[in-house]
Amino acid sequence: MTPTASVISDQTWSRADLLACLQGRDTPPHFERCNFDEADLSRLDLRGAQFTLCQFAEASFERALLSETRWAGCRARQADFGLADLTNARFQDCDLNNTQWTRAKLASALFTGVKLTGAHFAEVSALGIVFKDSLLIDAHLRSLSFRKHTLAQLDFSEADLSGCDFREAVFEGGSLRNAHLKLARFEGADLRDVDLGGLRLANAAQFKGATISHRQAASLVEELGLRVV
Repeated sequence: MTPTASVISDQTWSRADLLACLQGRDTPPHFERCNFDEADLSRLDLRGAQFTLCQFAEASFERALLSETRWAGCRARQADFGLADLTNARFQDCDLNNTQWTRAKLASALFTGVKLTGAHFAEVSALGIVFKDSLLIDAHLRSLSFRKHTLAQLDFSEADLSGCDFREAVFEGGSLRNAHLKLARFEGADLRDVDLGGLRLANAAQFKGATISHRQAASLVEELGLRVV
């Protein structure tokens, strides 16, 4: 049985302090209500660590090893996770607005109840990534695959979804309002519960084979100035 990590709480951390803390540890640390704002945490080995109600505003995790980490109620606006390994990481009820994830490894990562407005996911490795009940407003998600996923309450308003694969996905609520959908694919997708506001008939070819509701179809036709009765 893996030993339970003792909780380290209510401290402010620098890189030097954290390196000293990690040295010689047999179990991953569990930080609670700790402050890492603006800290340089790049390249650190934090595999399996837990963070509860911690602060990471503008912190750098560039190239850090963060696989199997757990994050609950954390606030990390404008943090940089570029090139970090977050395989099988779990984020719950976190504020990750305007974070950077360029070329991060996010295979099997899970984001639940997370704020990711303005987040930038460029060239990420994301096989099996899951988002649930999260805000992705104005996020950069180009070329991610959501094929056959169930997308529960995801707000993609104004997001850049260019080249994304939504084939056979099921949208349970959420929004695609005014999203950028160039070259995105929706064949076989169930879009009946998602907000399609701002969609133009010029994009209709991308939705060939998708399912929409009568109400959504009427809204699209009305954009042509026709009345549906």
